[in-house]
Amino acid sequence: MTPNPLLGLIFHWIGGLASASFYIPYRGVRKWAWESYWIVGGFFSWIVAPWLFAWLLVPHLGAILREAPGGAVGWSFLFGTLWGVGGLTFGLTMRYLGIALGMAIALGFCAAFGTLMPPLVAGDLGRIAHTVSGQWILSGVAVCLLGIGVSGCAGMSKESELSEEEKRRTIREFHFAKGLGMAVFSGVMSACMSYGFASGKPIAEIAAKHLAEDGAGPLWRNLPVLVVVLLGGFATNGVWCLVLNLRNRTWGDYISRRDGHGHDVPLLANYVFSAIAGVTWYLQFFFYSMGETCMGAYGFSSWTLHMASIIIFSTLWGIALREWKGTSFRTHLLIGLGLFALVGSTVIVGYGNYLGAAAKP
Repeated sequence: MTPNPLLGLIFHWIGGLASASFYIPYRGVRKWAWESYWIVGGFFSWIVAPWLFAWLLVPHLGAILREAPGGAVGWSFLFGTLWGVGGLTFGLTMRYLGIALGMAIALGFCAAFGTLMPPLVAGDLGRIAHTVSGQWILSGVAVCLLGIGVSGCAGMSKESELSEEEKRRTIREFHFAKGLGMAVFSGVMSACMSYGFASGKPIAEIAAKHLAEDGAGPLWRNLPVLVVVLLGGFATNGVWCLVLNLRNRTWGDYISRRDGHGHDVPLLANYVFSAIAGVTWYLQFFFYSMGETCMGAYGFSSWTLHMASIIIFSTLWGIALREWKGTSFRTHLLIGLGLFALVGSTVIVGYGNYLGAAAKP
């Protein structure tokens, strides 16, 4: 498949929109504990959607997974479990900081570790840095990190300007100290998704071979990798949410139509909202996998594009949901500068990929 950076950029933006939007349906869940709606949504994110999309779009899915080297499957699953820890604390980040601030801080660390570590470990970073296209891409990564830092400053400015009561009007469980710790830890651990994709390249190559034999292009080659990585993520989240269900005695959420105070629980609606959130979450990596395929030799930059687009759309959601209401002109200026840098970073990285593709014979 001929690299197409512009198409890849579009796919990454669609994936970023899905990621920034997935937590919105959870706002419609009522009378359920966090761990209950998180694992129901996760079941659709990490089990139902990955297997369904891969089964529909990739022929011979079972054969591909059987042919895959044990090491590739094992490492992909392991990084998936580690990513699951980050995904678990990412949900807590949204819970305590809200969409805009939580995503800016968590994804800042995630972008840095997830973008630069795979080529560094593989020994490719030096070679990439000595090419014109690679220099553009690394510059785009730097601009992205700058934009993320500015977005984080906007969040801290908000923290200093609003009273606790004003913060909780839009974020019911706002707690900056807890949220900050969760965001940093989540960002570092969530970068393991990028490592999972890197470890799963042999699986993707086998999938591409099967797709070619059926006369199809390699656009869907990463979907079997997602099946393995997300299975690991579900294992981590499932165990922890079960522990919380037992500890908090919330295991009855899944079947009870009344809560402990005798109030009605919208059971069907809770399942529907959680399922919508879960499938929306999965779509981010569905489109990410296609975008990465389009990026050619500089696919490592896909992680930066993905993170930047998520923060762009999550910031816009934060504005729409009035998470920034009552803040000063300075804070709004920081929001604008952060968005400008993030949009600019996607353009720079996209141009670097274009140069890399154009340089190939």
